[in-house]
Order: sequence, then C-alpha cells, then structure tokens
Amino acid sequence: MRVLAAMSGGVDSAVAAARAVEAGHDVTGVHLALSAKPGTLRTGARGCCTIEDAHDARRAADVLGIPFYVWDFAERFTEDVVEDFVAEYAAGRTPNPCLRCNERIKFEALLDKAVALGFDAVCTGHYARLSTVDGRVELRRSADDGKDQSYVLASLTTEQLAHAMFPLGGSTKAAVREEAAARGLSVAEKPDSHDICFIPDGDTRGFLTRRLGEQPGLLVDDETGAVLGRHAGVHEFTVGQRKGLGIDAPAPDGRPRYVLSLEPVSGTVRVGSAEKLAVTEIVAERPVSRIEWDGPVECVAQVRAHGGTAPAVAELVDGSVVVHLREPLRGVAPGQAVALYRPDPTAGDLVLASATITTTR
Repeated sequence: MRVLAAMSGGVDSAVAAARAVEAGHDVTGVHLALSAKPGTLRTGARGCCTIEDAHDARRAADVLGIPFYVWDFAERFTEDVVEDFVAEYAAGRTPNPCLRCNERIKFEALLDKAVALGFDAVCTGHYARLSTVDGRVELRRSADDGKDQSYVLASLTTEQLAHAMFPLGGSTKAAVREEAAARGLSVAEKPDSHDICFIPDGDTRGFLTRRLGEQPGLLVDDETGAVLGRHAGVHEFTVGQRKGLGIDAPAPDGRPRYVLSLEPVSGTVRVGSAEKLAVTEIVAERPVSRIEWDGPVECVAQVRAHGGTAPAVAELVDGSVVVHLREPLRGVAPGQAVALYRPDPTAGDLVLASATITTTR
C-alpha cells in the first residue's frame, strides 16, 4: 500500500512510520505545520509543532530512507481547532482539542488530501488498535492502558478508520522507546507533549482571556444563592474545578467548593460541594456509531482521555445518545465527548460510539 506517515517529530510517529516501512509499504513522511508562527525551540514537554519538531521529523525520515514533506495546515488548524476551542469555552463548554484535531485535521483534511494524491492510508503514532470483522473496520483500545488513545479517536467514522493505520496499538511506550533507540532514531528519549499544542506555556486561562477579554460575572453558592465573589469570565473555569476559584471565605462546613455549572449568558459560575458533582445520566448529541441501536446497550462509558469510566446502559433517543451510568462520575462537563465501549480484555475493548455531551443529570 501507499502510506502517508504523519510525523510530528516525536518518538511515537517515528516508530509508527518505521514499522510501516518494515511491513513493506511504500511510505512517505509528512509533517503538518499547524502554527503560522511556530516557536523556534521546544521546552521539555511544552507544546509541539515547533521548528525543532519539524527538524526531528525530517531526521527520522532520513534514517528510514523515505521521502519527506512539510504541509502547511495552519489556516485549517486555526479555524477548526483553535477557534473552535475558544468558542466552546466562551459558550461555557469544555472541549477536547486533541479529539477535534484528530477528527478534523489528521483524519479529514490530511486524509482527504492523501486519498486525492493516491495514498491508501494515513499512518500515525496513536496508541489504538484496529480490527476487521465481516469487512468492517473496528476501533479498539491499545495494549498499553496508560497510553490508550482510542477515546480521542472514537469520533472517527468507519470510512475514516478504513484508511487509518495505527502500528503502535499492540505495544507499550517503553517498548516503542527501546525500538527507536535500536533503530538509531534520535527522538528515542524525547519527552512526550502533555500540553495543548497551541498553548505551549500551559496557561489556558491566560490564553482564553487574551482572546475573549474580560467578561465579569459572579461566583454563586448553588445551595444558598449567596454571592461568594466575582470573576473575569466563565471561560476561566471548568466543571469540577477546585483550585483558583478566587473565593476567600471557606464553606460553612469547612469543605472545599467545586465548580458545578457555568452560565455564559448571565456570567454566573455556580459552586458547591463535591457530592453535587456526581452525575448519573448523560445526554450527548452528534453521535458517531458503529452499532445498530435496536434497544438499550450495555457498555462502559468514558468521559475523559484517561480515566472517567463507569459501567452504563446507553440508548438512542430522538437522535441523541442517553447514557445511564451504573456508577456516578464526577466532573462531567458539556462539550466533552462520551465514548462507549464493549469490554473485551483479549482483543481490546471495542469502541461502540462517541458523542458530544450536552447535558448531565
């Protein structure tokens, strides 16, 4: 097959490309330039997509002996990921930019261009597994639970998955680093990126304030309605947040307060006890499903990239997915994705569906 390997400049994508070459595919490497003004140097695990990352990707391609290109996707990335991120926070929701990037950049914009140029698949360094049943491609968790990225890939369609390749799905991160060193790849010990790539300093609040400006509002006790303080905008908060609330006086019972809900129109941030964060029902829209909804489905629901899972029963009601959690989850916010899995410890839990959370109860 003709394979386009998306090479970020990190160890995972470099080893994924190497395995595609070793499997006998005709591989071409490409680095996506996602920033109009990329930083010159990377600092530790802060961000990605810098000039240094592009150089690392090129050096890896040279070691593998494959053609290498840099494609400018900055405008598309800004519109579909960065602007979406800002708009979601302004609306009081909590988006996942990595999920959006996979959905709209790597497996929409990049994949569309790859197919148009005659490539059969896009290869990435994601930790997830693919299997084929009756000619249909299915997405599963990776072998390394700590690195599993099936959650941020769960919104991909069956057609997109049919053109995807995840060579690292059956490996652990430690094994990937060892392999990179053995192959002579200089990125073998390069730190992983743990931050939002377009906010390399890690200051999400500052980034949003610069984009949205100050939009003053009130911090209100959800139980009593008492005003506890003021804030510069609902975009500074997320549901479940405990620190940085700017409340001077402790709760009457001495226990910490948490953000329970955000009301962007009135500018109200409601806070209360941890117990009030417990969610037992989730309603989500725009489902991407790999099952036929002919009734309630037993599953495991996941609401965060790592953690936030509970056994559940899900059903499709008037085009929305309603998830009834058998165990309550905390910190579930509108704008997040909920991914549904069928447990399978042998082959990897199977992704059944993904949808965007609108309300919780």
